[in-house]
Amino acid sequence: MRLISRWQNSAGERVRIALRLKGIDYTYIPVSSLEHGQFSELNPQGLLPALDVGGRIIAQSAAILDYLETTFPVPSLLPPDPVTRAQAKAFAALVSSEMHSLTVQRVRRFLTNEYGVDDKGVEGWVHHWLTLGLEALEATLKQRAVHSVFAFGDRPGWADLHLIPQLSAARRLQCDLSPYPQLLEVEQHCVVLDAFRMSRPEAQPDFPSSP
Repeated sequence: MRLISRWQNSAGERVRIALRLKGIDYTYIPVSSLEHGQFSELNPQGLLPALDVGGRIIAQSAAILDYLETTFPVPSLLPPDPVTRAQAKAFAALVSSEMHSLTVQRVRRFLTNEYGVDDKGVEGWVHHWLTLGLEALEATLKQRAVHSVFAFGDRPGWADLHLIPQLSAARRLQCDLSPYPQLLEVEQHCVVLDAFRMSRPEAQPDFPSSP
């Protein structure tokens, strides 16, 4: 399998974490190493990441994660209890659909280029959607029937691999995370693990070298 991505791509980081949690060998292909136009030919969506499975392309991190969970079910990224499993998926969906998708760079650029929104306005847009999402995620963890080390269990999984890259992105976008102690507690347990540490942007071969 080849994972085509970029060092600073939250969705790609999710997939890298999942691959490592499952112990799946893969080859990382920086999108910058492809010839001009090659990626759009491989993946008409043009979005990162994309998983190349024997020449067949899977786009969208949610679809890739579903493929990995179906094809490599052990260890599972999802809790065994059906309700908790659904809650973990809902937690992750809030990150991918309501936070990440509304604050990515192409959305921010569109606001500026098409509607003339200034930097302060774009920052307000970003912080609005991130704050709504973070508050909901924090409240969700507070409502758990059983407190656990990770988001939904004693092992990192589906919810955690969505949460950690999003927290990093929120920091990069100058969002205050101090009001979310439950999220930060989960993060502390995740970031020391190799699957998360080795999936960080700075650990990728295309991470820019210091001048």
